[in-house]
Amino acid sequence: MFAYRHAVTREDLRRHAAFAGQPPLTVAVSGASGLVGSALVSFLSTGGHRVRRLVRGRPEAGDIAWAPGKGEMDMVALEGVDAVVHLAGAPIGEGRWTEERKELIRRSRVEGTRVLCESLARLARPPKVLVSASAMGFYGSRGEEVLTESSPHGEGFLADVTREWEAATAPAERAGIRVVHLRLGVVLSARGGALAKMLPAFQAGAGGRIGDGRQWMSWVSLEDVIGLVHFALFTPGLRGPVNAVAPQAVRQEELARTLGQVLSRPAVMPLPASAVRAAFGEMGQETLLLSAHIRPEVAERQGFTFLHPTLEQTLRFTLGKTTEGPRFRHG
Repeated sequence: MFAYRHAVTREDLRRHAAFAGQPPLTVAVSGASGLVGSALVSFLSTGGHRVRRLVRGRPEAGDIAWAPGKGEMDMVALEGVDAVVHLAGAPIGEGRWTEERKELIRRSRVEGTRVLCESLARLARPPKVLVSASAMGFYGSRGEEVLTESSPHGEGFLADVTREWEAATAPAERAGIRVVHLRLGVVLSARGGALAKMLPAFQAGAGGRIGDGRQWMSWVSLEDVIGLVHFALFTPGLRGPVNAVAPQAVRQEELARTLGQVLSRPAVMPLPASAVRAAFGEMGQETLLLSAHIRPEVAERQGFTFLHPTLEQTLRFTLGKTTEGPRFRHG
Protein backbone atom coordinates (compact mmCIF):
# COMPACT_ATOMS: atom_id res chain seq x y z
CA MET A 1 0.00 0.00 0.00
CA PHE A 2 2.83 2.41 0.85
CA ALA A 3 4.59 1.61 -2.42
CA TYR A 4 1.40 2.24 -4.39
CA ARG A 5 0.60 5.53 -2.68
CA HIS A 6 4.18 6.72 -3.02
CA ALA A 7 4.26 5.98 -6.74
CA VAL A 8 0.90 7.68 -7.40
CA THR A 9 1.84 10.78 -5.41
CA ARG A 10 5.26 11.00 -7.06
CA GLU A 11 3.86 10.81 -10.58
CA ASP A 12 0.94 13.15 -9.84
CA LEU A 13 3.38 15.76 -8.56
CA ARG A 14 5.62 15.28 -11.59
CA ARG A 15 2.75 15.74 -14.01
CA HIS A 16 1.44 18.83 -12.26
CA ALA A 17 4.95 20.29 -12.11
CA ALA A 18 5.34 19.94 -15.88
CA PHE A 19 2.71 22.68 -16.35
CA ALA A 20 3.27 24.62 -13.13
CA GLY A 21 4.01 27.78 -15.10
CA GLN A 22 0.44 27.91 -16.42
CA PRO A 23 -2.49 29.24 -14.37
CA PRO A 24 -4.97 26.82 -12.81
CA LEU A 25 -8.04 25.96 -14.87
CA THR A 26 -11.74 25.71 -14.26
CA VAL A 27 -12.62 22.37 -15.85
CA ALA A 28 -16.12 21.04 -16.48
CA VAL A 29 -16.23 17.22 -16.41
CA SER A 30 -19.06 14.96 -17.62
CA GLY A 31 -19.11 11.33 -16.52
CA ALA A 32 -17.41 12.46 -13.31
CA SER A 33 -18.67 9.49 -11.27
CA GLY A 34 -17.24 6.84 -13.62
CA LEU A 35 -13.94 4.97 -13.39
CA VAL A 36 -11.93 7.56 -15.32
CA GLY A 37 -14.00 10.57 -14.27
CA SER A 38 -13.73 10.03 -10.52
CA ALA A 39 -9.95 9.56 -10.74
CA LEU A 40 -9.62 12.63 -12.96
CA VAL A 41 -11.64 14.83 -10.59
CA SER A 42 -9.37 13.88 -7.69
CA PHE A 43 -6.22 14.44 -9.76
CA LEU A 44 -7.25 17.87 -11.04
CA SER A 45 -8.56 19.04 -7.66
CA THR A 46 -5.40 18.14 -5.79
CA GLY A 47 -3.39 19.94 -8.49
CA GLY A 48 -5.10 23.25 -7.74
CA HIS A 49 -7.66 23.23 -10.54
CA ARG A 50 -11.36 23.90 -10.00
CA VAL A 51 -13.59 21.06 -11.18
CA ARG A 52 -17.25 21.53 -12.01
CA ARG A 53 -19.18 18.32 -12.61
CA LEU A 54 -21.82 18.08 -15.32
CA VAL A 55 -24.65 16.23 -13.59
CA ARG A 56 -28.14 15.02 -14.38
CA GLY A 57 -30.80 15.81 -11.81
CA ARG A 58 -30.34 18.22 -8.92
CA PRO A 59 -26.85 19.78 -8.92
CA GLU A 60 -24.84 20.37 -5.76
CA ALA A 61 -22.83 23.53 -5.15
CA GLY A 62 -20.46 24.12 -8.07
CA ASP A 63 -22.09 21.52 -10.34
CA ILE A 64 -23.57 22.26 -13.76
CA ALA A 65 -26.98 20.74 -14.55
CA TRP A 66 -27.64 19.20 -17.94
CA ALA A 67 -30.22 16.88 -19.42
CA PRO A 68 -28.78 15.63 -22.72
CA GLY A 69 -31.81 13.46 -23.40
CA LYS A 70 -33.95 16.62 -23.43
CA GLY A 71 -31.34 18.81 -25.13
CA GLU A 72 -31.02 21.00 -22.02
CA MET A 73 -27.97 22.68 -20.47
CA ASP A 74 -27.53 25.30 -17.72
CA MET A 75 -25.83 27.85 -19.95
CA VAL A 76 -25.35 30.40 -17.17
CA ALA A 77 -23.45 27.91 -15.01
CA LEU A 78 -21.40 26.70 -17.99
CA GLU A 79 -20.22 30.20 -18.87
CA GLY A 80 -16.63 30.90 -17.92
CA VAL A 81 -15.14 27.39 -17.82
CA ASP A 82 -11.64 27.19 -19.27
CA ALA A 83 -11.80 23.57 -20.45
CA VAL A 84 -14.21 20.65 -20.74
CA VAL A 85 -13.54 16.92 -20.39
CA HIS A 86 -16.43 14.89 -21.80
CA LEU A 87 -16.50 11.28 -20.56
CA ALA A 88 -20.22 10.48 -20.32
CA GLY A 89 -21.69 7.49 -22.14
CA ALA A 90 -23.65 4.32 -21.41
CA PRO A 91 -21.44 1.25 -20.71
CA ILE A 92 -20.94 -1.02 -23.72
CA GLY A 93 -20.00 -4.24 -21.91
CA GLU A 94 -23.07 -4.90 -19.80
CA GLY A 95 -25.04 -7.76 -21.32
CA ARG A 96 -26.17 -8.56 -24.84
CA TRP A 97 -26.85 -5.79 -27.31
CA THR A 98 -30.54 -5.67 -27.95
CA GLU A 99 -31.75 -3.05 -30.42
CA GLU A 100 -32.86 -0.94 -27.46
CA ARG A 101 -29.45 -1.25 -25.79
CA LYS A 102 -27.62 -0.34 -28.98
CA GLU A 103 -29.77 2.76 -29.39
CA LEU A 104 -29.03 3.77 -25.79
CA ILE A 105 -25.28 3.35 -26.39
CA ARG A 106 -25.44 5.41 -29.57
CA ARG A 107 -27.73 8.12 -28.22
CA SER A 108 -25.80 8.58 -24.96
CA ARG A 109 -22.63 9.29 -26.93
CA VAL A 110 -23.76 11.00 -30.11
CA GLU A 111 -26.69 13.05 -28.81
CA GLY A 112 -25.00 13.85 -25.49
CA THR A 113 -21.91 15.13 -27.31
CA ARG A 114 -24.00 17.14 -29.77
CA VAL A 115 -25.96 18.85 -26.96
CA LEU A 116 -22.75 19.66 -25.09
CA CYS A 117 -20.93 21.02 -28.13
CA GLU A 118 -23.84 23.10 -29.38
CA SER A 119 -24.04 24.61 -25.89
CA LEU A 120 -20.32 25.35 -25.81
CA ALA A 121 -20.54 27.03 -29.22
CA ARG A 122 -23.24 29.42 -27.97
CA LEU A 123 -21.23 30.68 -24.99
CA ALA A 124 -20.04 34.27 -24.95
CA ARG A 125 -16.66 32.99 -23.72
CA PRO A 126 -16.27 29.40 -24.92
CA PRO A 127 -13.58 27.18 -23.37
CA LYS A 128 -10.26 26.91 -25.14
CA VAL A 129 -10.20 23.11 -25.23
CA LEU A 130 -12.56 20.14 -25.21
CA VAL A 131 -11.12 16.70 -24.48
CA SER A 132 -13.84 14.31 -25.62
CA ALA A 133 -13.74 10.59 -24.92
CA SER A 134 -13.77 8.31 -27.95
CA ALA A 135 -12.80 4.66 -28.28
CA MET A 136 -10.52 2.25 -30.06
CA GLY A 137 -13.72 0.75 -31.45
CA PHE A 138 -13.33 3.39 -34.17
CA TYR A 139 -10.92 1.03 -35.95
CA GLY A 140 -13.07 -2.09 -35.79
CA SER A 141 -11.44 -5.52 -35.81
CA ARG A 142 -8.34 -5.34 -38.03
CA GLY A 143 -6.41 -8.57 -37.43
CA GLU A 144 -2.63 -8.06 -37.70
CA GLU A 145 -2.75 -4.50 -39.10
CA VAL A 146 -0.87 -1.90 -36.99
CA LEU A 147 -3.16 1.09 -36.50
CA THR A 148 -2.37 4.75 -35.86
CA GLU A 149 -4.45 7.92 -35.71
CA SER A 150 -4.17 8.23 -39.49
CA SER A 151 -5.75 4.80 -40.10
CA PRO A 152 -9.30 4.84 -41.52
CA HIS A 153 -12.30 3.76 -39.49
CA GLY A 154 -13.34 0.13 -39.49
CA GLU A 155 -16.64 -1.70 -39.75
CA GLY A 156 -19.21 -2.76 -37.19
CA PHE A 157 -21.58 -1.20 -34.68
CA LEU A 158 -18.87 0.33 -32.46
CA ALA A 159 -16.95 1.72 -35.43
CA ASP A 160 -20.11 3.40 -36.72
CA VAL A 161 -21.04 4.80 -33.31
CA THR A 162 -17.54 6.10 -32.63
CA ARG A 163 -17.37 7.83 -36.00
CA GLU A 164 -20.69 9.59 -35.28
CA TRP A 165 -19.53 10.33 -31.72
CA GLU A 166 -16.44 12.18 -32.93
CA ALA A 167 -18.36 13.98 -35.67
CA ALA A 168 -20.80 15.32 -33.06
CA THR A 169 -18.07 17.67 -31.76
CA ALA A 170 -18.24 19.72 -35.00
CA PRO A 171 -20.15 22.66 -33.42
CA ALA A 172 -17.34 23.13 -30.88
CA GLU A 173 -14.68 23.00 -33.57
CA ARG A 174 -16.54 25.56 -35.68
CA ALA A 175 -16.62 27.84 -32.62
CA GLY A 176 -12.81 27.76 -32.48
CA ILE A 177 -12.50 25.32 -29.58
CA ARG A 178 -9.50 22.98 -29.78
CA VAL A 179 -11.00 19.48 -29.75
CA VAL A 180 -9.09 16.32 -28.78
CA HIS A 181 -10.69 12.91 -29.41
CA LEU A 182 -9.19 10.54 -26.85
CA ARG A 183 -9.55 7.07 -28.40
CA LEU A 184 -9.47 4.94 -25.27
CA GLY A 185 -8.12 1.41 -25.27
CA VAL A 186 -9.03 -1.16 -22.60
CA VAL A 187 -8.45 0.74 -19.34
CA LEU A 188 -6.78 -1.53 -16.78
CA SER A 189 -7.58 -0.81 -13.15
CA ALA A 190 -8.49 -2.94 -10.18
CA ARG A 191 -11.13 -0.31 -9.36
CA GLY A 192 -13.42 -1.27 -12.22
CA GLY A 193 -13.81 -1.94 -15.92
CA ALA A 194 -12.63 -5.05 -17.77
CA LEU A 195 -9.89 -6.04 -15.32
CA ALA A 196 -12.17 -5.92 -12.28
CA LYS A 197 -14.64 -8.20 -14.11
CA MET A 198 -11.87 -10.68 -14.95
CA LEU A 199 -10.35 -10.87 -11.48
CA PRO A 200 -12.79 -13.27 -9.72
CA ALA A 201 -12.27 -16.01 -12.32
CA PHE A 202 -8.48 -15.60 -12.36
CA GLN A 203 -8.22 -15.45 -8.57
CA ALA A 204 -10.16 -18.73 -8.45
CA GLY A 205 -7.74 -20.31 -10.94
CA ALA A 206 -10.43 -20.47 -13.63
CA GLY A 207 -9.06 -17.79 -15.96
CA GLY A 208 -7.57 -18.27 -19.39
CA ARG A 209 -7.49 -17.05 -22.95
CA ILE A 210 -10.61 -15.93 -24.82
CA GLY A 211 -11.17 -17.54 -28.21
CA ASP A 212 -7.83 -18.58 -29.69
CA GLY A 213 -6.12 -15.80 -27.73
CA ARG A 214 -4.36 -14.48 -30.83
CA GLN A 215 -6.42 -11.29 -31.09
CA TRP A 216 -4.50 -8.08 -30.33
CA MET A 217 -5.60 -6.10 -27.29
CA SER A 218 -4.66 -2.44 -26.98
CA TRP A 219 -4.73 -1.49 -23.32
CA VAL A 220 -3.76 1.45 -21.10
CA SER A 221 -3.39 2.00 -17.36
CA LEU A 222 -5.89 4.25 -15.60
CA GLU A 223 -3.02 6.46 -14.43
CA ASP A 224 -1.87 7.02 -18.01
CA VAL A 225 -5.40 7.90 -19.15
CA ILE A 226 -5.48 10.60 -16.46
CA GLY A 227 -2.02 11.73 -17.56
CA LEU A 228 -3.12 11.94 -21.19
CA VAL A 229 -6.20 14.01 -20.36
CA HIS A 230 -4.03 16.41 -18.34
CA PHE A 231 -1.44 16.53 -21.13
CA ALA A 232 -4.14 17.28 -23.70
CA LEU A 233 -5.55 20.14 -21.63
CA PHE A 234 -2.19 21.92 -21.56
CA THR A 235 -0.65 21.04 -24.95
CA PRO A 236 -1.85 23.54 -27.59
CA GLY A 237 -0.44 21.48 -30.48
CA LEU A 238 -2.58 18.47 -29.59
CA ARG A 239 -5.87 18.25 -31.48
CA GLY A 240 -7.93 15.67 -33.31
CA PRO A 241 -7.65 11.92 -32.61
CA VAL A 242 -5.22 10.72 -29.95
CA ASN A 243 -4.87 7.00 -29.27
CA ALA A 244 -5.00 6.51 -25.50
CA VAL A 245 -3.22 3.16 -25.47
CA ALA A 246 0.09 1.93 -24.06
CA PRO A 247 3.01 1.61 -26.50
CA GLN A 248 2.98 -2.20 -26.31
CA ALA A 249 -0.24 -3.90 -27.39
CA VAL A 250 -0.43 -7.59 -26.43
CA ARG A 251 -2.25 -10.65 -27.66
CA GLN A 252 -5.13 -11.67 -25.44
CA GLU A 253 -3.41 -14.92 -24.47
CA GLU A 254 -0.46 -12.88 -23.16
CA LEU A 255 -2.80 -10.84 -21.00
CA ALA A 256 -4.27 -14.03 -19.55
CA ARG A 257 -0.84 -15.56 -18.94
CA THR A 258 0.60 -12.40 -17.37
CA LEU A 259 -2.41 -11.84 -15.13
CA GLY A 260 -2.15 -15.43 -13.91
CA GLN A 261 1.56 -14.96 -13.14
CA VAL A 262 0.98 -11.73 -11.23
CA LEU A 263 -1.78 -13.39 -9.17
CA SER A 264 0.23 -16.64 -8.80
CA ARG A 265 -2.71 -18.57 -10.25
CA PRO A 266 -3.00 -20.92 -13.23
CA ALA A 267 -4.57 -19.41 -16.36
CA VAL A 268 -5.37 -22.49 -18.40
CA MET A 269 -9.18 -22.44 -18.64
CA PRO A 270 -10.00 -21.11 -22.15
CA LEU A 271 -13.30 -19.52 -23.10
CA PRO A 272 -14.07 -20.69 -26.66
CA ALA A 273 -15.16 -18.15 -29.24
CA SER A 274 -18.37 -20.13 -29.77
CA ALA A 275 -19.22 -19.76 -26.09
CA VAL A 276 -18.54 -16.00 -26.24
CA ARG A 277 -20.90 -15.61 -29.20
CA ALA A 278 -23.55 -17.81 -27.59
CA ALA A 279 -23.44 -15.92 -24.29
CA PHE A 280 -22.91 -12.35 -25.46
CA GLY A 281 -23.79 -12.24 -29.15
CA GLU A 282 -22.69 -9.15 -31.07
CA MET A 283 -21.33 -7.49 -27.92
CA GLY A 284 -18.94 -10.38 -27.31
CA GLN A 285 -17.82 -10.45 -30.94
CA GLU A 286 -17.01 -6.71 -31.01
CA THR A 287 -15.41 -6.44 -27.57
CA LEU A 288 -13.95 -9.77 -26.42
CA LEU A 289 -12.96 -11.17 -29.83
CA LEU A 290 -11.97 -7.90 -31.53
CA SER A 291 -8.33 -7.65 -32.71
CA ALA A 292 -6.86 -4.14 -32.80
CA HIS A 293 -3.10 -3.50 -32.64
CA ILE A 294 -3.01 0.25 -31.98
CA ARG A 295 -0.02 2.56 -31.54
CA PRO A 296 -0.11 5.89 -29.59
CA GLU A 297 1.74 7.67 -32.38
CA VAL A 298 0.45 11.20 -31.71
CA ALA A 299 1.01 11.12 -27.93
CA GLU A 300 4.57 9.85 -28.36
CA ARG A 301 5.34 12.41 -31.04
CA GLN A 302 4.10 15.20 -28.78
CA GLY A 303 6.41 13.99 -25.99
CA PHE A 304 4.00 12.28 -23.60
CA THR A 305 5.74 9.89 -21.18
CA PHE A 306 3.85 6.74 -20.16
CA LEU A 307 4.03 5.85 -16.49
CA HIS A 308 3.13 2.22 -17.28
CA PRO A 309 4.42 1.18 -20.72
CA THR A 310 4.40 -2.59 -20.06
CA LEU A 311 1.57 -4.94 -19.15
CA GLU A 312 3.18 -6.74 -16.21
CA GLN A 313 4.23 -3.47 -14.61
CA THR A 314 0.68 -2.14 -14.95
CA LEU A 315 -0.95 -5.24 -13.48
CA ARG A 316 1.49 -5.41 -10.57
CA PHE A 317 0.91 -1.73 -9.84
CA THR A 318 -2.90 -1.72 -9.87
CA LEU A 319 -3.19 -5.10 -8.10
CA GLY A 320 -0.82 -4.14 -5.29
CA LYS A 321 1.88 -6.60 -6.34
CA THR A 322 4.58 -3.98 -6.89
CA THR A 323 7.61 -3.50 -4.67
CA GLU A 324 8.39 -0.01 -5.95
CA GLY A 325 8.21 2.83 -3.49
CA PRO A 326 10.09 4.59 -0.70
CA ARG A 327 13.11 2.99 0.92
CA PHE A 328 13.25 3.55 4.64
CA ARG A 329 16.44 3.77 6.65
CA HIS A 330 16.50 2.41 10.16
CA GLY A 331 18.47 3.86 13.08
